[in-house]
This record gives sequence, structure tokens and C-alpha cells, in this order.
Amino acid sequence: MAGLARIKGSSALAHARRFPLLTLALLAVVIPTLLAIATQSWSTEAGVHGPLVLATALWLIWRRWDEIVAEARPGNLWLGLAVLLAAAGIYAFGRAFNFLSVEVGAMLLALLAIAYVFVGHRLLLKLWFPILYMGFVVPLPGWFVDGITQPLKILVSEWVTWLLATAGYPIARIGVTLYIAQYQLLVEDACAGLNSIISLTAIGLFYIYLLYNASARYALLLLLFVIPVAVVANVIRVIGLVLITYYFGDAAAQGYLHNFAGIVTFVSALLTIFAVDWVLSPLRRWLSGDAREGGVA
Repeated sequence: MAGLARIKGSSALAHARRFPLLTLALLAVVIPTLLAIATQSWSTEAGVHGPLVLATALWLIWRRWDEIVAEARPGNLWLGLAVLLAAAGIYAFGRAFNFLSVEVGAMLLALLAIAYVFVGHRLLLKLWFPILYMGFVVPLPGWFVDGITQPLKILVSEWVTWLLATAGYPIARIGVTLYIAQYQLLVEDACAGLNSIISLTAIGLFYIYLLYNASARYALLLLLFVIPVAVVANVIRVIGLVLITYYFGDAAAQGYLHNFAGIVTFVSALLTIFAVDWVLSPLRRWLSGDAREGGVA
């Protein structure tokens, strides 16, 4: 444990030089897993937020590096090793059977165990937000995505059909397939809103933490708006694509405008979250003040 105590006053590069075998082992685990995430998750719409989350999480840790160095107190070595061995077993299982969610989750658990051994639990508690925030890097398993996406697709399809039918358009629906005039449109997974919900939640949490370091109650309150905002934004997106198909043909809706609509939808939803935060700013100040009074008491 005395060797671990030497972390204090050292740089990250010095730690790597002091523990070369540990550094090489980490690189042997982290690099292949990052490559797997980049090719299997980050290259898809479902994981497009991953690189941003990883970069900003590491930045949040880096900006507090002086505090980490100053307050580092080694944790229990045997407890850290036990968690590390368990994480290694889970990682090997996920890697062998190509379960990316398991592999990435186990990698983060292993990194957390190593960090605990070097800096202790008190400092990890202070870094609770970057640690939890990095969980958004873990890709959701396919069975979970399918279970959530299908009900969202049905909900979006029902709303789009009802709104356009109320407006007088000749539209009908069977499941998640929409029929308008001579055209048939399938509401795909991207239009369900799950990707927007995940991305907006991650960015919203980062926004709240960085700008306000607001109370947990306010953070939860603002996040309650994420799901309805994301769903409504995707309903508007689908309505726009249906109307483009109706007036200009299927080719127009499936080309450049389809991808552009996705970008506009996400940006609009994000701006809506910012607007909600602005409207709720008096409540945020009240909750923050109430939290400080509670701390003083």
C-alpha cells in the first residue's frame, strides 16, 4: 500500500511509467473494446452520442485532476482486486460471445476497481457524476432496445395517424405502417424516439451539472421533460416526412430530407429542453437555495 500512496503529487504519465505492466494490461483491454464500440455502436444512430459522452466525461475528470492528486488515498487492495477479478471474468465472457454491452460494462467496472485501489472511495464519491455519466457509453442490449422501441413506434404511429386524419388527410394505419394516398410508409426504429431520449438525457445531465451543479431534485425534474419532448419531436418528424411523401413523392422523403429531418428534430428537442430549463429557472434557484439551507442546518 505504501507504493500506491506515491500517487500523490504525481502526474498521469508518471503513473503509467511507474506501473508499466498495469498500463499495458489496461491498453490491451481498452483499445480493442473502444474499437468494437466505434464500429458496432458509435457508427449507428443509436450510439452516436457515445464519443461525445466519453470525451466530456474524461474532460470532467481531467478538470479536477489537481483535486484528485491532492486528495487521493489508496483504497482496500484486496477489495479492489476482488472486484477487478470479477470484472475480468465478465469481460472475458462478453468478449468471447460478442456481447458488447457486457464487455463495455465490465471494462468500466475494471477501471473503477483500479481507480478505487489508487484513490479510495471518498474521492470516487466526489466524482460520482462523471462515473455515472460514463455509463451512457455502454450500448443498450438489443433485447432491451426492441422491448422499448416497439411500444414507442406504435405510440408515434397512432398520434401521427390521429393528427393527420383530424386535419383531413387520407391516412390509415396497420401496426406501425402508415398509408397515405397511394404511399406506404413504415415507422422505423429511428423514428420511435428512443435514441433521442438517450442522447437528450445524457446531454441534459451534462448541461445541468456543468452550468449549475444543481440539486438532484431539480435534475430529476428537468429529466422528466426529456421523454415527452423526445416523443413529441419524433411525432412532428414523422408528420413532416409523411406530408413530404404526400405532396412531393416517396423519393423526396427518403433522400436528403430524411436525414436532415432527423438532425432538425434532435436540435429542436435539445433547444426545447434548454427553454424548459429557462422557464423553470426560478424553481431551480429555489431548490438550490433550499438545498444550501438544508446543508447549513
